[in-house]
Amino acid sequence: MELGLYTFGDLDPTTLNKGGEAARRVTNLLEEIELADQVGLDVFGLGEHHRADYVISSPATVLAAAAVRTKNIRLTSAVTVLSSEDPVRVFQEFATVDLISGGRAEIMAGRGSFIESFPLFGYDLGDYDDLFSEKLDLLLALRDNEIVTWQGEKRAPINGRGVYPRPLQNQMPVWIAVGGTPQSVARAGAMGLPLAVAIIGGEYPRFAPFFKLYREAATRAGHDAAALPTSIAVHGFIADTTDIAAQQFYGPQAAVMDRIGRERGWGPTNRAHFDHARGPIGNLFVGEPELVAEKIIAAHKVFGMSRFMLQMAIGLMPHDQIMRGIELYGTKVAPIVRKEIGSPKSI
Repeated sequence: MELGLYTFGDLDPTTLNKGGEAARRVTNLLEEIELADQVGLDVFGLGEHHRADYVISSPATVLAAAAVRTKNIRLTSAVTVLSSEDPVRVFQEFATVDLISGGRAEIMAGRGSFIESFPLFGYDLGDYDDLFSEKLDLLLALRDNEIVTWQGEKRAPINGRGVYPRPLQNQMPVWIAVGGTPQSVARAGAMGLPLAVAIIGGEYPRFAPFFKLYREAATRAGHDAAALPTSIAVHGFIADTTDIAAQQFYGPQAAVMDRIGRERGWGPTNRAHFDHARGPIGNLFVGEPELVAEKIIAAHKVFGMSRFMLQMAIGLMPHDQIMRGIELYGTKVAPIVRKEIGSPKSI
């Protein structure tokens, strides 16, 4: 199983020196990706947002910088908000990352959990679903064909045009990221595309039916469901002891969830909720290396996923704490998990 990290590049949205704060976070982020590569983690993902509290609006740009500083780790968006992007530019940007990285780029496409990009780029939220379906169709056509002829309803047609550069990989991976919509899960299975499920709340085993639905849809469409990559993405943190991990992670994570909760009408979180969520089947993977490794192994028994993605850099986590968490993830957690489940090359 692949083990990875993802982040949105959280910023302090109240700072007056927004350029300086963004520069600090990007510098630290590149150090975090470089360390993840050095300690042997398999993948690093960057999410696209267009808000004052996140630095990454262009994942491919930051991933290109990371590609120069890394050797082995795969580099993916997490996610690209495809509904409000031009698939031609997305493909070209990630093909360029693929060339710079020596064939390590991936695209994780999703509809996005925030809507700021729609008015920003002039799209109608009423077309939310149609835009994603049409643009995914075009993105796959671009991936699979050098010369493209394509027509849709929301974008001008392409008539026999070449799209360049071509990536180093023969077929650059395109994942579908979902947050819990059964229709999206079934569509990914029917299309034979890798599936990434975000588990941000509740007890994680309740997401098992999505994986069953995905594999059933894939099988009905004639795909080998067992060969399709799957992933879960969760919040969590690793420190030298479980008490330290909980102490360091609670404040920043709670602040983010409360800020988003106020926008969406959720109730405020509290320490009791947090402690329950880091229990054996809770959605938070927080603790010392052995505890987190055991929880990853237990989740694999539920989902049978081929990739596990952890968001540790959430909220205003201090950089040194994130770096220590990455070090422990690669040097302590990963060996336990790989001994039990197997490394990417052996599964």
